[in-house]
Amino acid sequence: MVRRCAAFRLMGVRVLGSGSFVPDNVVTNDDLASLGCDAEWIVQRTGIRERRHAPPGMATSDMAVEASRRAIAAAGVDPAEIDLVVLATLSPDHLLPQTASAVQDRLGLNCAAMDVSAACAGFVYALVTGAQFVGNGCARSVLVIGADTNSRVVDPADKKTYPLFGDGAGAVVIGPGSAEQGLLSYTMGADGAGTSLLYRPTGGVQRPFGECLTQGPKAWVDASWMKMDGRPVFKWAVRLMEDSFRQVLQHAGQTQDRVDLWLLHQANMRILDAAITSMGIEPGRVPAQLDRYGNTSAGSIPMILDEALLAGRIQPGNEVMFCGFGAGLSWGTALWKW
Repeated sequence: MVRRCAAFRLMGVRVLGSGSFVPDNVVTNDDLASLGCDAEWIVQRTGIRERRHAPPGMATSDMAVEASRRAIAAAGVDPAEIDLVVLATLSPDHLLPQTASAVQDRLGLNCAAMDVSAACAGFVYALVTGAQFVGNGCARSVLVIGADTNSRVVDPADKKTYPLFGDGAGAVVIGPGSAEQGLLSYTMGADGAGTSLLYRPTGGVQRPFGECLTQGPKAWVDASWMKMDGRPVFKWAVRLMEDSFRQVLQHAGQTQDRVDLWLLHQANMRILDAAITSMGIEPGRVPAQLDRYGNTSAGSIPMILDEALLAGRIQPGNEVMFCGFGAGLSWGTALWKW
């Protein structure tokens, strides 16, 4: 069952510029053969052919900084006018302090900085949060980032999960817009009943690292990796997208044929195909890049948004649907008027 949360509207906000970054290290399906992964099985089950892995020494903040620099340059804004950094990630540099503060420092910004932890829905959560500050006049511009180094938190021995994920970052700068620009409608939600379907067992106060160490190295290592029960997450994601799309469109008073582009979380091509088919959406309006980058979690939506903008696929007046979904179980769906 998919819980339904209220839908809202927030206008007067626009995207000023975008940027993205992926590591140079390409990891193909054939490269994973040594782990016992079948290359063709990965393509058939996920649509993924390759992904990027951050090299040793590269952290989530490093990728976030590079994507942010490109977004700030594309936006053409004075960094002194950025009043907030919101970084969505499930793989922070540290549990304490927030990774956003490291990004803020390296970019030379003088502003508040905070992390948002909502896994693969994180970027939509962060985007709506930033838009609230701009729309309410509490910020001149906001840097919103989605970045994840998934290769460090997924068990390489997990043949069903490890091939799905890649590393990358995307960012946007948002600022005041016209009364016709912004969030025509959005909804965000969570269903904690699904926590055990996608989670990382250790690292918090419920199961500290030290406690796991007392149980031996094997127990500590096993508890450190992300765990995912793929089948129920798959079914939930398809239902969630269909339901939230209809809710957001209805609240906005729009029909789906008015949506110019659907920028969806790049989790699994079969999930996207199922939702597209069920809704009768034209496949050409749903760009994909997970065949090249895999599931980059919070990075996936801003990365594909940047790609679409660079390709000229989004023009003033266009309507773009975002949808992120993942651990929590959490989701965020938003219809943005350019």
